[in-house]
Amino acid sequence: MTKPVRVRYAPSPTGYPHVGNIRTALFNWLFARHEGGKFIVRVEDTDVARTVEGAEETILDSLRWLGMDWDEGPYYQSKRLKLYHEAAERLVAQEDAYYCYCSSERLKEMRAEQARRKQPPGYDRRCRNLTDEERAQREAEGVAPVVRFKTPLSGQTKFNDLIWGEVAFKHSTIDDFVLLKSDGYPTYHLANVVDDHLMEITHVLRAEEWLSSTPRHLLLYQALGFEPPQFAHLPMILGSDRAKLSKRHGAVSITEYREQGYLPETMVNFLALLGWSLDDKTELLSCEELVRNFSLERVSRTAAVFNPDKLNWMNGVYIRSLTADRFYQAAEPYLMGDEAAAKAVISNEGYVREILPLVQERARTLAKVVELTRFFFVEELDYEPALLIAKKMDQESTVRALKIAKQRLEPSEAFDEESLEAILRPLAEELGLKTGQLFGVLRVAVTGLTAAPPLFQTMSVLGKERCLKRVETALDRLHGL
Repeated sequence: MTKPVRVRYAPSPTGYPHVGNIRTALFNWLFARHEGGKFIVRVEDTDVARTVEGAEETILDSLRWLGMDWDEGPYYQSKRLKLYHEAAERLVAQEDAYYCYCSSERLKEMRAEQARRKQPPGYDRRCRNLTDEERAQREAEGVAPVVRFKTPLSGQTKFNDLIWGEVAFKHSTIDDFVLLKSDGYPTYHLANVVDDHLMEITHVLRAEEWLSSTPRHLLLYQALGFEPPQFAHLPMILGSDRAKLSKRHGAVSITEYREQGYLPETMVNFLALLGWSLDDKTELLSCEELVRNFSLERVSRTAAVFNPDKLNWMNGVYIRSLTADRFYQAAEPYLMGDEAAAKAVISNEGYVREILPLVQERARTLAKVVELTRFFFVEELDYEPALLIAKKMDQESTVRALKIAKQRLEPSEAFDEESLEAILRPLAEELGLKTGQLFGVLRVAVTGLTAAPPLFQTMSVLGKERCLKRVETALDRLHGL
């Protein structure tokens, strides 16, 4: 194809953008950027009854969040109705389509009868050959018709899909599908063909579920005298149990992953590998590397498996790669959602900036940062006193260890990492304890957790006064056991 590449992402605002939908947008965007082409956004908002308030803005915000800039649009199908009416009227005039006056009740009965007879569902073409008199009678009765395409009764439609290769569908498996609904709005079939032609779309990259609709669209292109684009149908996304990805597999909407604290660069990298690969070993690819290497030849026919463990691992890698300043900027909105952390952000940003590097290694999501740092922001820790007693220790030895540690720490003027280590590491040997035992007791006392950031760094950031107060509280709790 010698024409400049033009692709489109055409979401319907009938729901929030899910993983598969955004993966389709990403593959279109990567293909356009790799080929030096145009990426167009078109909002297919003709299903008025199912439109969800706020969905359109959420879809566009998701593209912005992931860095998928668009060259044209967004166009709105609801503002292009005249174009679809003209196409439908032309098809009727040239006898490639017809008006259908069947009521919804009649169609419902027809489908029930087909199911009873175990016949494939589809319109029975009752209105296909109405006489002029019969049509006039229906019009006089005030029945608002739909426009149906007159599918050939024999033969087949073949096409070459850029991923699936040659595909053929017999016309006997395609019913006379609706082009224009009785409310004047087009169906997907008509609107997307008209728009793709007028917008000079060269490649249609869409989900595998639309593969069986492609012969309908090619029949429409032929009837309207339009040159069709090339088609590439992207593989399905499955859950880890190999069932179609759904809410029971966890978050499905891309906005949920944003709220949970996944980085946009993680999501772009992860989604790109759902059905595409550079080779059999490379997992981490920047957006620039994805653009440079993306090709449809590397898109698989095999369904992609959404692996949440891999996503968490990848997000951890990307979080660890952030500079301290970038990590602070990324984590701040999540900290602001927690009352105690928000107070610290507002009143003592320097303190918060000291804390965050301590948890950057362990955070798998930005939302997890709040949980990992909570003990830095609260006055009272909430933990079971029994956690203070380390393995192969008892209440008495734990009380003794905390008391002596407190006595050694109190006179120390310096409370930095090196000073703390110089005091506490020799103390373990003096008490006849392993360092892991003493440090474990102190860790629970000052953080309320059995696993926390490095002890001496944590204590240094918490400060002497707070640490000693927490050790005193720990001793009180042990006496209460």
